[in-house]
Amino acid sequence: MVNDTISDLLTRIRNANLASHGTVSILNTKMNYSISEILKTEGYIADLTPPNKNDLMFEIKLKYIGTDKVPCITNLKRLSSPGLRLYSHTKDIPRILNGMGVVILSTSMGIMTDRDAKRKKIGGELLCSIW
Repeated sequence: MVNDTISDLLTRIRNANLASHGTVSILNTKMNYSISEILKTEGYIADLTPPNKNDLMFEIKLKYIGTDKVPCITNLKRLSSPGLRLYSHTKDIPRILNGMGVVILSTSMGIMTDRDAKRKKIGGELLCSIW
C-alpha cells in the first residue's frame, strides 16, 4: 500500500526515464491522472491511456528526444509532502528555470500549472516541479 501516490508517480516516471523504458504503469487515482494530463499537455510525456473505473493502473508512454533516447524530463521534484504541506499565494508561486519548467499546484479550481494559477490569480498547494 502506497501512502503518498504523487511521490510514487514521480518516482516511477523518474526510474523509467533512467532505464529508458517506453511505458510506465501508474496507480489509477484522480490526482495521478490529472498530473499526467498536465504532463501530456506541457509536452513532457508522449501519451497516456485513459483508465476504466475498475482498472488499478494506467499506462503512460514516455517521450524521448532523438535516437539517443534522451528523456524530455530532466528532473522531477516533490515540493509538498504529507508531513510538510507547502501553500503559496499567487504572487509567491516559484518560477522554475525562469519559466522553462513547470510547477503543478492543487487549487480550489483543480490541479493546474503555475502559469494557469497566475493567470486566474489563485494560489494553492505546491505539489511538484518538472523541468
